[in-house]
Amino acid sequence: MILPIVAYGDAVLKKKAKEIDKDYPNLDELIANMYETMYGAYGVGLAAPQIGLPIRLFLVDTEPFSDDEDLSEKEREQMKNFKKTFINAQILEETGDEWAFNEGCLSIPEVREDVFRQPTIKIQYQDENFETHVEEYEGLIARVIQHEYDHIEGILFTDKLSSFKKRLIKGKLTNISKGKIKIDYKMRFPAMSRKR
Repeated sequence: MILPIVAYGDAVLKKKAKEIDKDYPNLDELIANMYETMYGAYGVGLAAPQIGLPIRLFLVDTEPFSDDEDLSEKEREQMKNFKKTFINAQILEETGDEWAFNEGCLSIPEVREDVFRQPTIKIQYQDENFETHVEEYEGLIARVIQHEYDHIEGILFTDKLSSFKKRLIKGKLTNISKGKIKIDYKMRFPAMSRKR
């Protein structure tokens, strides 16, 4: 089932998410719905706060990047085969010289900006079976994970922009929060939530 994606301005996107355990209700169904929602919106990642749930759950599928001509053959192959669900994730380490990449977000449609992040991460998380893993990632996969991880920490990519850039996109962000935007996937806007 495709779920509405919560738009910029909703308080749930600014909350630090809570850990869950294997008794979380209908978790398998929730994860399946989140993948369906992400694919329906042509995303490469989706975090639970983006569907209105302040829990430490996000998923990543970098397959769409496997067509990127700017990537090496090896990187494209990595992108094609990277699909994971992260539960109760904690980034343990971020290392290397920061690099810029043009990021966007399903909760902030039509806004893309360069964001600086470190290239290598070490992350601890649980999979769908609540098995614990500690893994290292680098490059674009690390970046997608960092972006989704920020969501469960209550951080949006726009929070990482300079105050000058924030001023430039302020009007766009206001329009998104008011639902004054054309998108081809289901969204829930803060202004509509308040009217109920």
